[in-house]
Amino acid sequence: MRKTTTVLLALSALALGGCVAVGLTAMGVGMATGVSHTLSGMVYKTFTAPQAQVKRASLGALGRMQIKVVNTKREGSTETIHAKATDRDIEIELEALTPTTTRMLVTAKKDGGILRDGATATEIILQTEKFIGSS
Repeated sequence: MRKTTTVLLALSALALGGCVAVGLTAMGVGMATGVSHTLSGMVYKTFTAPQAQVKRASLGALGRMQIKVVNTKREGSTETIHAKATDRDIEIELEALTPTTTRMLVTAKKDGGILRDGATATEIILQTEKFIGSS
């Protein structure tokens, strides 16, 4: 009887140990995903449109949203638009991947902070997409 109990306890301990490891792994993956999503706040989209068209659409979207463009600059095949909303600093990076394909990266940060606003960045991309679709 004692030998059977010992074997059963050993098997139970092995089985429970596996459950804990699986549970901790799943919890860690879930937490990492939540943190990455919350802290990254950077939103990407690739458009099948020339860079100049995506830039015009981006400026139209910012105008529709009443977000003020502060400046723009070009460096190689990348155009960067800096804009300002009430308490947000917005950066839009347009990279020409090919003559007809442009990658857009939008980052919206709270003034002076490290927190990023993924919802605003997403809306800028959605509004840009509407402008591209209507042209």
